[in-house]
Amino acid sequence: MLNQNAAPPMKADQGITEPVDHTTGDGDIYLDYAATTPVDPAVAREMNRYLTGEGLFGNPASVTHQFGKSASDAVAIARRDIAALVYSKPKEIIWTSGATEAINLGIKGGAFARRDRGRHIVTSPLEHRAVLDCAKWLESQGFEISYVEPNIDGEIDGPSLMRAMRSDTILVALMLVNNETGTITDIERLGRVVHEQGAVLHVDAVQGAARILDEGTAASADLLSISGHKMYGPKGIGALRVSEGLIGQLVPQMHGGGHESGLRSGTLPTHQIVGMGAAARLVRERRYDDALHDAALDRILREIVEQVEGISINGSQVRRVPGIMNLRCDGVEAESLMLALRGIAVSAGAACTSAETRPSHVLRALGLSREQAMSSVRFSFGRFTTRREIEGAAFRLAESVRALRRLAA
Repeated sequence: MLNQNAAPPMKADQGITEPVDHTTGDGDIYLDYAATTPVDPAVAREMNRYLTGEGLFGNPASVTHQFGKSASDAVAIARRDIAALVYSKPKEIIWTSGATEAINLGIKGGAFARRDRGRHIVTSPLEHRAVLDCAKWLESQGFEISYVEPNIDGEIDGPSLMRAMRSDTILVALMLVNNETGTITDIERLGRVVHEQGAVLHVDAVQGAARILDEGTAASADLLSISGHKMYGPKGIGALRVSEGLIGQLVPQMHGGGHESGLRSGTLPTHQIVGMGAAARLVRERRYDDALHDAALDRILREIVEQVEGISINGSQVRRVPGIMNLRCDGVEAESLMLALRGIAVSAGAACTSAETRPSHVLRALGLSREQAMSSVRFSFGRFTTRREIEGAAFRLAESVRALRRLAA
């Protein structure tokens, strides 16, 4: 497993780069990278080449002429770039419309492919809604679902996973990095448990692919889902890595022209695929520098908020990626706090559930009370975040928490 701090020890300001300021005007600060990352300008430039009549706009399936062949060649290059990012072969990469579709194809397709061996599936209550809702739907189709319990830090260990598995367990679905707390799951170790029991492992690597994914972790996953817009690429494109032995077994969830080894029909969006491939290249080139940058900003944020009594970090403080920090502000409602932080884009939970008023299912699964979960906000940042933005947001948070507590007193 990669060093869980993703960077060596350093001073608070070491490793910080000062990239282009991505504020939206009027002092707005974007600290919701776990919801979506801005597209890297180099990625956007590459995508533009595949959109208009002056560029390479052809259908990649139309290889009888040069327009389509050029597009097909671009897709092949992007497929190689994604394969390199997740330590796999290009033929193992299946394009999807995003991570949600990749997760659905991996979990549902994997479950139906193996239903003659058993109908038991294991996941955790910490997973993204795409995984949990797949599990709920599979229950309606006659499958049984068990949920492995995490510890208070949101970590899952081998013995807990073994207790949740049975002789008829066919599939386990776990995430590499939690999207709300940043807690890291030791996929390489848990993968051994899964495979010893004869099951296959689906890994939601959406938050981890650009941050900590290493070869050992990738090799432990039989199915691995990633998303373009969580690694400085475009929205609307994702990929499922299917291990070579499973490609012919997975049951497709969409039918049509037999594209993508028959697993995902539909005309490929060349510009989005090219963008995701370019983003993957940049991740590989910049991973260490990005990790240094995130770790340095993470330390600054932590040092400032730790000076305020009653603010604590939810989830693991040891096995957590820099760049995703979930803060519990006791005595302050998250909704009121975000209003006080107007102009600073943070989140009270995952983007897919941020419009809901109920507490985060992830924080509740960690054992937090409803009140504690409703007093928590997530700060997430990355490549284009500056030290000035982090310091400004951290001091605003501290001031706002103190002011709201005074009003409530």
